[in-house]
Amino acid sequence: MSSLLTESDLIHEEEVVWLENPERLDYVRQALDKTRRRNTKPPYARDGRMVGYALLDDAATPDPDSGLYKRRVFFLLPHDRDSLPDGLYREGAPGEAVDPRTIAPKKPGAKTPRSQSGSVAIATSAP
Repeated sequence: MSSLLTESDLIHEEEVVWLENPERLDYVRQALDKTRRRNTKPPYARDGRMVGYALLDDAATPDPDSGLYKRRVFFLLPHDRDSLPDGLYREGAPGEAVDPRTIAPKKPGAKTPRSQSGSVAIATSAP
């Protein structure tokens, strides 16, 4: 899933845990992953690195068919702006990218000028 998450996708989020300081990141990718547990660090099986994840409240129930919980995970891939500032996302951002400063439990996060254009572009366009 992408940044097009809605608050209804996140109704059981209780806390967002950051593994890296979100103030240092222009954007993070977000996705809903299926996990066995609702309140521990989830496994991570993508390239790149997990930079945060959501913990679910006690009212969260697993999917009756799979027995898995849907939880939000925040991550970055090796070719993202933080690792390759002059790379593919020097300007612009992937579709699932949101500004980590706009993320809170039960809030999907938003695209901002910083997440979409980068802190360098914003700094050079300021009066």
